[in-house]
Amino acid sequence: MKLKSFERRRFVRIDVPLQVTVKAGGHQEKGITKNVSPVGLRFEISKKLEENKNVKVTLHLPSAENPVTFNARIVWQEKKSLEDKAPYDVGVEIESIEDRDKNVFLKYLCDLFYNSTYKVKN
Repeated sequence: MKLKSFERRRFVRIDVPLQVTVKAGGHQEKGITKNVSPVGLRFEISKKLEENKNVKVTLHLPSAENPVTFNARIVWQEKKSLEDKAPYDVGVEIESIEDRDKNVFLKYLCDLFYNSTYKVKN
């Protein structure tokens, strides 16, 4: 796990690979996260999704008994290379999440922070 130290964004992203499932309409795609924050995540999947569309995301946390589910909006996506079957990096922003899932997700993020070797450089 790698924490980024000098972010200009509102929230620090934590580089952590987690299994994610994305449902958009009748399409379901499994992927792996590249980084997560309290308000969104970045993951890799094999097919392009429609930008600005709402999707249902299921995130499998190793410390949670049940996966966390939330509604998100696709903010950006880009193909990783020019190859035909190259995967896509996708960034989503959490739109709505049930309180139980929010608490589990935020506790997981806090545990990552407190158990990391991340040090702020002065």
